[in-house]
Parts: sequence; structure tokens; C-alpha cells
Amino acid sequence: MNTSYRLPARLNRKIGQAMHDYSMFSAGDNILVAVSGGVDSLVLAWVLKMWQKKAPIRFNLTAYHIDHGFWRRDREMPAPTTTIGEQLLPYGLTLEIVAEREISEEARTCFFCARNRRSQVFDIARERGYNKIALGHHKDDLIETFFLNAIYSGNISTMIPRQDLFGGTLALVRPMAYLEKKEVQQIAGELQLKPVKNLCPLSEDTRREKVRGLLQRLYADEPLAKSSVFAALSNVRREYLL
Repeated sequence: MNTSYRLPARLNRKIGQAMHDYSMFSAGDNILVAVSGGVDSLVLAWVLKMWQKKAPIRFNLTAYHIDHGFWRRDREMPAPTTTIGEQLLPYGLTLEIVAEREISEEARTCFFCARNRRSQVFDIARERGYNKIALGHHKDDLIETFFLNAIYSGNISTMIPRQDLFGGTLALVRPMAYLEKKEVQQIAGELQLKPVKNLCPLSEDTRREKVRGLLQRLYADEPLAKSSVFAALSNVRREYLL
């Protein structure tokens, strides 16, 4: 692990700008960091720990992982305490692990699983006094969600960097909303953080993967398309929509 790594100024500014633009954090916040084991959430946990040390305000930070239990199907796969927890420990983060609420195999779909996990994280936050849930979504995720919703759900929407819920008692925040996936991967490489293999049998055949492939082909033909589409998400001309 590279515990001496310092975030490049360019990337630090992007994260700081997103936090500022959407007023993500306040003094005294209790923040739950949702860590799936993917590289994005691992980097987010490190980013927030780094900001906690230098920020002019004080806030509490705890990393949580919802354990699906898929690792038990692979005899060579260690538990999340090892695959995720031991990666975070050198950076001063301990990992709380909570077993996923039971889902029957017949009912398991990407949509239902995600909704179940989201509901469980909300309940943990309310029961344990967290007022912010930090998620590792980045610019590419926001763009992909826009296209997912337009193509498959028939609406114009995406994930937003801050979303207040339950009358303002809980907020979802996405501090890496201005970072591209390749920048998140760059940080992970410097920190020597390794994504944990997703053993879900549905993980490689999803609508998001299809949209991701579509966008990669678009970016190959139009290199500036990503920046333009992201700008469009905050430049909506409602008078020209049906």
C-alpha cells in the first residue's frame, strides 16, 4: 500500500469543487461510506479519509459493506474482512460488515438486489445515526445512468451529486461526481487498491454494461462527447422538451 501518496492538485480540485457546488458536508456530519469492494468505492473511502484529516470542519466517517455472501461459493475467495477490510486498514479505515437481507435466488435480479441493498443501507443510517451516505459514483456513472433512463425507462434523469431524502434527515452524496472513471482508476493504481471480484452471476450481463459499450463506441468516434453530454445534464432547455 502506498500510504505516502498525495492526490494530484488537478484531481483534488475536481473533488473539492463537487463538494463545494453541492454543499456535501457540514461540521458534525456522521458519514456512512458505502463500500462494495469495487475500485470506485475503495477510492472514495480513501478520499474521504484524506479529506477528514485536512478539512477545516470535523466529521465522523465509517465504511460499511453489505455482504452478499457470494464469496462463499468460491473456495479460493477470502471473506470481505480480508479482501476489502485489509486494503482499508493501512489508510486508517476500519470496515463494518453487515450481512445482506435474505433474497431468494428466484427473486434475485439486478433491480431487486440493488433496491434491497439501498433500503438496507438507509435503515442502517437511520438506526445508527448517520446523516450522510457517501457513494462512489463518478462522471461516467452519471452519464451512463442518463442514457439508461432514457433508453429503458423513457425518462430524462440521472443520479445527482447530492440528493436529500426523508425530509432532509438523510442525504446521498457523490464526492467523485466530477472525476472520470479513468481518473479514479489512476488514483487506485497509485494507492495499490485492488477491486474485489464480483461473483454475482448476473454481473457481466446487465443493461448498464450494454450502455457502457455503446458510449465507448461513441467516445471513440467523438472524443469530446463525454464532456458535452455531462455539461448538458446541467444545461436543460425545458422549453424545447415535450
